[in-house]
Amino acid sequence: MEYWLPLIYLVAMGIALLVYVILDGYDLGVGMLLPLADEREKDIMVASIGPFWDANETWIVLGVGILLIAFPVAHGIVLTSLYLPVTIMLMGLILRGVAFDLRVKAGDHRKALWNRAFFLGSLIASVAQGWMLGSYVTGLQSTPTGLMFAALIALTLPALYLLLGCGWLLMKTEGALQRKTVAWARRAILPMGLGLLLVSVATPLVSAGIAEKWFSWPNMLLLAPIPLVSLAAFVGSLVLLRREDWLQGSRSWWLYGLTVLVCCMASLGLGYSLFPNIVVDRLTIWDAAASVDSLLFTLVGVVLTLPVIIFYTIYVYRIFHGKATELSYE
Repeated sequence: MEYWLPLIYLVAMGIALLVYVILDGYDLGVGMLLPLADEREKDIMVASIGPFWDANETWIVLGVGILLIAFPVAHGIVLTSLYLPVTIMLMGLILRGVAFDLRVKAGDHRKALWNRAFFLGSLIASVAQGWMLGSYVTGLQSTPTGLMFAALIALTLPALYLLLGCGWLLMKTEGALQRKTVAWARRAILPMGLGLLLVSVATPLVSAGIAEKWFSWPNMLLLAPIPLVSLAAFVGSLVLLRREDWLQGSRSWWLYGLTVLVCCMASLGLGYSLFPNIVVDRLTIWDAAASVDSLLFTLVGVVLTLPVIIFYTIYVYRIFHGKATELSYE
C-alpha cells in the first residue's frame, strides 16, 4: 500500500488537472475571443459557457486539494514558489466571475466595461497558468533559462485555450458567428502549433533528467506515438479549417475533439517526463506522500467525491447540450 497509494493519488490529480485544462480551457478561450465579436454575438458566446464555466473550475480545486492532502510537502514547496502567479490567476478568475454577472445586471451603459473585464480576467488567468506550468516543469528554479521557459509556456497555453474556445463555439453556435469562429481558429492554430513545437524543443534543454528520458533507448520508441499522434491531430485540424463545410452539423465537434487529443498527448508526455517526481529533481511522490494511515483515511473522501463530480459534470453537459441562444436573466 505504501507504494500504490501515492500512485493512485497521482493519477487522480493528473486526471483532474487534465480535465480542468480541457473544460475550463475552452471557456477561458471564449473569454479571450470576446472582443472580436459584436454585441449580439458576445451575448451568445457568454451564453454558450454560462451553465458550465463555474463548474469547470471544480476540477482545479480537486487537483490542488489532492496535492494538499496526499503530498503536503510538495504542496508547501509548489505553492510557496508559485505564490505570486497563483495569486494573479485567482484575481483573474475572480474578475471573470464578477464580470460574468455584472455585464448584464449593471445595465447597457456598463456592459462594454464588464465585457472588457471578462476578457482581461480570462487572459490573466490563462497567462498565469502557463507561467505556473513552465515554472513547475523547470523545477521551480528562478534561473534565466527557467524564466524564459516559463514565459514561453505563458504565451503558448493561451493559444491552446483560444483553439479550444473556437472548437467549443463551433459546436454551440451557427450562422455568421460560426463562420467567424472558423476564421478565429485559423488565426489561432498556427501560433498554438508553433508554441507547442518550441516547448517540445526547449523542454529537454531546460531539464537534463527529461532529456535523458526522451533520448535513451527504448524510451524513444515508447514515446514516439505521442508526437506522431499530436502532429496528426494538428494536421487534421489544419485540413478541417481549410474545409469549412466539414465543420457543419454533426461534424462541428471535430476541431474540439482533435484539440482535446493534443491536450491528452501533451499530458501523457509531461507525466512520463516528470514521473516519479512530484517536484522536479527534488522530491518523488513517495518522498512527498503523507503517511499511509492519512492516505487511507482521505481515500474514502476521494472515492466518494470523484464519482459525484464526474456525474454532475456529465449531467450538466447533457442537460444543456445543443446550440446556445442569447443570454437572458429573465
